[in-house]
Amino acid sequence: MRPVSGKRIVAILAAGGLTLAAAACGDAPKSTPSGSGASAAAGYKACMVTDTGGIDDRSFNASAWAGLQAAKQAQGNVDPKYAPSSAEADYEPNLRGYVTQKCNFILSVGGLMGDVTKKVAAENATQQFGIVDSAVEGATNVYPMQFATEQAAFLAGYLAAGYSKSGKVATYGGLKIPPVTVFMDGFADGVAHYNKTKSKNVAVLGWDKAKQNGTFAENFGDQTKGKTITNTFVSQGADVIMPVAGGTGLGSADVAKASGGKLSVIWVDQDGCKSAEQYCDVFLTTVVKNIAGAVEQAVVDGAQGKPLTATPGYLGTLQNDGVSLAPYNQFDSKVDAGLKSEVDKLKADIIAGTIKVESANAPKK
Repeated sequence: MRPVSGKRIVAILAAGGLTLAAAACGDAPKSTPSGSGASAAAGYKACMVTDTGGIDDRSFNASAWAGLQAAKQAQGNVDPKYAPSSAEADYEPNLRGYVTQKCNFILSVGGLMGDVTKKVAAENATQQFGIVDSAVEGATNVYPMQFATEQAAFLAGYLAAGYSKSGKVATYGGLKIPPVTVFMDGFADGVAHYNKTKSKNVAVLGWDKAKQNGTFAENFGDQTKGKTITNTFVSQGADVIMPVAGGTGLGSADVAKASGGKLSVIWVDQDGCKSAEQYCDVFLTTVVKNIAGAVEQAVVDGAQGKPLTATPGYLGTLQNDGVSLAPYNQFDSKVDAGLKSEVDKLKADIIAGTIKVESANAPKK
């Protein structure tokens, strides 16, 4: 499956943010068959259960919702809706509620929902599910959408090391789970590659790849915690930071805003200059996961009656534009042309297989 990444998604993200009122949360659906084989003429209910960061997290929940909205624009019979999860305890009732409502496609957003999705899917074998950032082993009715974010994060780490003036960069996560730590692994490896290539010694604060140990906010929606962690890193000398923490990471952007240009942020999931444009002047770049494109294509395919097979599912890479670095945006004139060229060459080398980026936290290929 090749995800759509065109102008529809950009328009949804850029034109006034998320259209949350269109979600129609919890509306009783019309009577339609479940599964991905509904006819294109019938209404195709695409129902999303968010992770705990909230629908407007400027990150993975927002990306998935943008994909559902884009699918509606691409395929007029798609009826998107979402159910918010305030806590992990909400996952199962939200999923079961959508089974009861006979949604055609039920999307779980985030790796934390893997176990409960497997449980509910096993009890409803004819219901089509999908999941972002996880694969549910043995569940033929769960379509996985995963991303080799270690590849794009490697580029971000190299960029951060080359851009840093202090010789210290930092990263932290929302939770210590593979979809988060895979970013941190790639980032650390990118810095290490810069050091090896340039005979430098740029330090990474917040993550030790070898020990798989680092700094975590234990939350995807605590902006204050993000500020506290960031201020600690700044006090230790960091001048570039990559939060992998959903809305918590906006606390890092707040600190950068107040720093007078001394601190810059590498955002994740969707281009920060589109999803959180008020912080664009502090976003060096973004490690993009094309969640929106993957979700859009899955829903469009399902609405057209095409099968969504659990194997192989979808894996986003640099080669298929499932992961990428966003443009430098307001930092374009600040990033040295030579550094830009080196990042471009690294991308080509990773795609060609000349450089191998490896992480124990990466999805199995």
